[in-house]
Amino acid sequence: FPDRAFSDTVAISLGVQGRPGLRNSPTLANVAHHPAFFKDGGVPTLEMQVLAPIHDPVEMDFDIHEAALLLKDEEPYRSLSRKAFGRDLDAGVITRAIANYERTLLSGWSRYDRFLQGDVHALSQAEQRGLQVFNGPEANCSACHNGFDLSDRSYRNIGLYAVYEDEGRGRITLDPADDGKFMVPTLRNIALTAPYMHDGSMTTLDEVIDHFMSGGVGHPNQSPAVRPFTLSSQERSDLLEFLGSLTDERPIDQVP
Repeated sequence: FPDRAFSDTVAISLGVQGRPGLRNSPTLANVAHHPAFFKDGGVPTLEMQVLAPIHDPVEMDFDIHEAALLLKDEEPYRSLSRKAFGRDLDAGVITRAIANYERTLLSGWSRYDRFLQGDVHALSQAEQRGLQVFNGPEANCSACHNGFDLSDRSYRNIGLYAVYEDEGRGRITLDPADDGKFMVPTLRNIALTAPYMHDGSMTTLDEVIDHFMSGGVGHPNQSPAVRPFTLSSQERSDLLEFLGSLTDERPIDQVP
């Protein structure tokens, strides 16, 4: 949904014939800058990311070559394909066109960005205090959520479960030490992209904060960055206010 920063609104998206998928759908904002795709990092390029859901038996259960045959003589696809790629529409055109569109979905227009650019009035006093909590030694959110996209793109087990039904990064590497690890998500537009976690198991940011304050369940692969900490009610409120300031002030699908 564009008004949800190109994320879904349900815990697990449904595919063909109402079949449930594997994970919560992430935002598409700033995928142009991602080093890998899907929460387990199993796909190295956007073009491959486009192919995966089309062929997946749960999501679309279709063949991209068949899709190209159905669309190649349809307008405006026929003329646009020739204009942009100099050839008739085919599977390669479809994957490149969708991937290139996804690269235009840019997020970086929040009040937080204006604050970083020197507008000291862009954030309220509560939001500025929340930023201090975010970066401070107790919550230390910025240990993982840093950089332009507020994610270091590492893979971490955050102690959500003692036993993970979804192995996460471990499905890709086949290394048990990677079980339960998922790519650190962006926090941009986080107030719009509920539900949260790889499986959409948390519906509010309050629940997410509760989890991290608890220190997780102590999974063997749990990141050392996840450990118990305390916040006052004021600090917690300020942190939530700051997270709200990460919402873009203009649509992210403004094609250049």
